[in-house]
Amino acid sequence: MGGFHSDAELVSRALAGSDAAFSRLVERHQAAVRGFLRRALGGGWAEADDVAQDAFLAAWRSLRSLRDPSGVRAWLCGIAWRKARDRIRASRRGAARDGVWLETIDTPAGVSHEDRLSMAAAMAELPADVRACVALCLADGWSHGEASVALGLPLGTVKSHVARGRARLLKALGGTDDA
Repeated sequence: MGGFHSDAELVSRALAGSDAAFSRLVERHQAAVRGFLRRALGGGWAEADDVAQDAFLAAWRSLRSLRDPSGVRAWLCGIAWRKARDRIRASRRGAARDGVWLETIDTPAGVSHEDRLSMAAAMAELPADVRACVALCLADGWSHGEASVALGLPLGTVKSHVARGRARLLKALGGTDDA
């Protein structure tokens, strides 16, 4: 499978039975899926890897349900989000877990330890759907439309979740009370 192939070409080959094509899709998108899961779950790499593995297995089994082969990344993140939601429902995490998460993410230069802790507390208060929108749109730079497709949420809901999450994080950093 040398050379560059588009996601759509790889999907087509995978649907025709090529394990190698599906493996290439996984290789191409696993970092994005795992990074998203790490932030959305508020945990470390091990948990993100477990959920990602479940998501990739589910994706392989349901590849025929992919409507737009060029939208593999959003489709995979959508499956990963549903698996993550199941994990979140199965075992709720608290602020201490979010503190560990916040210590492991990349934050802009100049963000103090106290600000990181404040952000962790703000993230801990966010509902899971809001946290997922914040993780995709603010941390990963996805558009609201991409997050809407991946998370299976209406566009307006994603926009309001991102705004609410941003306001909470800014309030935590700036100490303002108008969020």
